[in-house]
Amino acid sequence: MKSPGTLYVVATPLGHPKDITLRAIEILTQVDGIVCEEIRQAKRLLHLLNLPDKPLYPLNEHNEMQQAPFLVSLLQNGQQLALISDCGTPVFSDPGALLIHQAVSIGATVKPIPGPSSLMAALSVLDTPIEQFVFGGFLPRKPEERRQALLKLKTLGLPIVLMDAPYRLMTLLQEVERLFGSEIPITLALDLTLPQETILRGTLRTVMSTLKTKKAEFILVIHHFKAK
Repeated sequence: MKSPGTLYVVATPLGHPKDITLRAIEILTQVDGIVCEEIRQAKRLLHLLNLPDKPLYPLNEHNEMQQAPFLVSLLQNGQQLALISDCGTPVFSDPGALLIHQAVSIGATVKPIPGPSSLMAALSVLDTPIEQFVFGGFLPRKPEERRQALLKLKTLGLPIVLMDAPYRLMTLLQEVERLFGSEIPITLALDLTLPQETILRGTLRTVMSTLKTKKAEFILVIHHFKAK
């Protein structure tokens, strides 16, 4: 009986292809298949990095329940798989946790291949010390649930890190303004590592007045405040 294979959780570039690590290239070259959010994006990455074609298995929020058992069966048969997201570090606010859970349950090895992370990239350029923070991630989609989630985060009295889909950038900023006020200090990191990368710092009012785009990949940091 074959021993279960290994699932490598591989971080890939946020935008700039040269941010790939040597170890990530090695793993993506050696594995039997690659688990990805979108096949088109994975093909583009392999092409940019001049890596060999591999079987690609889509895994996203819509199919993870159905796809995970199939992928686990590949691991059970001794295959080596790499899990990647569209960009950055997989699983963190992305699909993959269920696959990892099921892989561990059959005795497969799960190994992290660290590298680019939009969260850590944004935190690394803050101009104020940050020893603790709360990661709010992606808020719920329904307006009232989003409001309640923000109110709960506000009571914690810590810097808050938020993400959302690019097209919800302005919606999120407006929601934060309603609950925290326009004078709350923030850092807004847009399109990190891409040519149009922009990092805006200041009060929410100032940032919103200087913002030149209404749609971008982003990390929002709401800085320390006194909870009311």
